[in-house]
Amino acid sequence: MYKKILVPLDGSKLAETALPHAESLAAQYGATLFLLSVITPPAITAGRGVEAFKLFENEMDTLLQDAEQYLKQLSDNLNERQVRTESAVKFEPVVKSIIETATDTAVDLVIIASHGRSGLGRVFFGSVAAGVLNRIETPLMVIRPAV
Repeated sequence: MYKKILVPLDGSKLAETALPHAESLAAQYGATLFLLSVITPPAITAGRGVEAFKLFENEMDTLLQDAEQYLKQLSDNLNERQVRTESAVKFEPVVKSIIETATDTAVDLVIIASHGRSGLGRVFFGSVAAGVLNRIETPLMVIRPAV
């Protein structure tokens, strides 16, 4: 029934509560888990010219490396338990990225936690889940973490 399952993650333990459900379905159906991390660019730091741009570029490189390392660690753990994975890091609005990734990779199901990381400069994952729910055509499972 399921061949590929998309799991958007933001690096938080709350968002990761979707993983056991996704892993269980992947094991049951022999599906591949597609792990997605979407990076929201940091605000451009006050400054002038090249220095401000270099600082912004360094922050983006750090965010990308952190996200790639995070997804690799999760993938390695899942692979050890015989779950196939793919992963991607994207830089664009979160809801748009999830919906486009679901379409572009032809996933059969999206599993997302209803809440994840929040704070200054971050999008509330609950808002993301609601945005995805209202716009996606792919079947969606929303996991509510026990908090």
